[in-house]
Amino acid sequence: MKPQLADPAHLGAASLEASQEPAEQSREFERLWRSFMTARATLGLVLLLLQGSIFFLSPPQSSAPLLVCVAYFAAALAVRLMTRPRKLGNVFDAQWLRTVGVDVVAFGTLQLLQSSAINYVPLFAFPVLMASILGSMMLAMGAAAGVTLLLFAYAAWQSIASPWDTSTHFLQAALTGAGCFAISFIASQFASRLATVELRAQRSQLAATVQRQVNELVIASLTDGILVVDDRSTIRSANPAAHLILGVPDHSPDKQVDLTNNLGWRALQNVVTKSFATGVAQQTEVSIEQGNLGQRKLWVRTQLTEPLGIGAQSLCVVFMQDQRELQARMRTEKLASMGRMSAAVAHEIRNPLAAIMQANELLAEGLTAPAQHQLSQMVQQNAQRLEKIVRDILRLTHAPSQRGADDAQLLDLLENIIRVCRDWTNQHAIQDELSVSLPKNAPGVWFETEHLRRILINLLDNAHRYASHQSGSIQVSVDFSRASAPAFEASMQVWSDGAPLEPSVEQHLFEPFFSSESRSSGLGLYICRELCESHGACITYSRSTRMRNNQPVQGNEFSVTFKSSSLAILPTTEPQTD
Repeated sequence: MKPQLADPAHLGAASLEASQEPAEQSREFERLWRSFMTARATLGLVLLLLQGSIFFLSPPQSSAPLLVCVAYFAAALAVRLMTRPRKLGNVFDAQWLRTVGVDVVAFGTLQLLQSSAINYVPLFAFPVLMASILGSMMLAMGAAAGVTLLLFAYAAWQSIASPWDTSTHFLQAALTGAGCFAISFIASQFASRLATVELRAQRSQLAATVQRQVNELVIASLTDGILVVDDRSTIRSANPAAHLILGVPDHSPDKQVDLTNNLGWRALQNVVTKSFATGVAQQTEVSIEQGNLGQRKLWVRTQLTEPLGIGAQSLCVVFMQDQRELQARMRTEKLASMGRMSAAVAHEIRNPLAAIMQANELLAEGLTAPAQHQLSQMVQQNAQRLEKIVRDILRLTHAPSQRGADDAQLLDLLENIIRVCRDWTNQHAIQDELSVSLPKNAPGVWFETEHLRRILINLLDNAHRYASHQSGSIQVSVDFSRASAPAFEASMQVWSDGAPLEPSVEQHLFEPFFSSESRSSGLGLYICRELCESHGACITYSRSTRMRNNQPVQGNEFSVTFKSSSLAILPTTEPQTD
């Protein structure tokens, strides 16, 4: 099913037309102008050859017509080679004189000097036609009027030379003048009509191009896979999502992919074959194999196109929706609903839990047996664990408010990072897995110490969970730059050499109760984001390359950009690198 889009004029086609129409019109006019100038030069060469033949083959003859033809050919050739195309105006300017004026004078002189039976009057139609096509209606009528007056003047001169045939000369001039007016009017109308039709065709073509580009952009950005398959199960075209779902690289148009070549696509091919056999759109759930990636379930819908001509075959458009993405979205919504319910339950658990912990402490004071003390400690440890979970859940519903500049705490970023990384390394008994690279100095940041500690520990725990545990597999660094004097901007990066995240996981990375592991609560990154936003900072994820053991390695990087400080930077004695 082709996406239904609005009029391309509303999608930017109007601005494109405004920028492209003048260029198209200019190229078309330039082509017409060069055609007329080439015709003038060709006509001048023909006249030159004709007068040369008459002069040399029928002596004695006057050389004046030959000289006129030489001058006309030279003038026409010079205009063709040395003049840039330019539209004729509404007046008899220099451009008109070099083209139409030269033609009228040359043809009139040849008619006046003709000593044979050659009649040059029909040649006057050429400059009139040229003025009609390359100029305006007013200029065309002016050229026709000029030719008519010239013809009447020539008829008057002939009447003086031959007074017994006056009416014939004037009648011929009148008829020729009327023909010139008719040619100028009809040619101007045709030129205007053709220009309008061509402009509409250009606009339609441009609108179709914009429509096609927008359609391709929309289809390419869809998360659902789209295939166009013919009746031989050959894939004619596919969008990037379809390539990703099928696990094949993008192929060029001249390299066709056949559904029958892969046994894992047999279920998909059967749906396409059934659509062609029955002529009815199909929709069902199928499973395809992707080699090492295992099995993937898809919800498939098909739609047959109409044949484009007699004997043409229909095409089958296949829409594929990855069930994993749909299930992940449903799971996220379900977990979000459960999270809201958990927040309500946490309020109810908090008071009984506090009573249990207090009662356990009072009970432990009267216990003497070691076994009873051990049981009391187990109750205390699990109660504290439940209390921590309750606190994390309640923090989601009571996010810290945005702090102002008056009550914010200016922290030494480098000192806090060093202390947290040292404590975290000692807690996990890590030797050289964590690498800390800090500059000599960095600006102070507006943040709470405990919140910064929680963010950094969450990011380090997350990195440690997916890192390779080699030397330098986890790296912490700080970058800072002067945003605008005297303010500074600092950012903290936590990088690990873990595998890239799946698109479905990356899309919901900072959402609550979303995790790729079953034992994780899915609150760590969400709490980090909430704490950052409450202090005017932001946290982002990206894939980046770091040097590990002098080798470039791709990894996952979380970057926290802190609120700019307008104070001076806080110096340290030397760069910190662990």
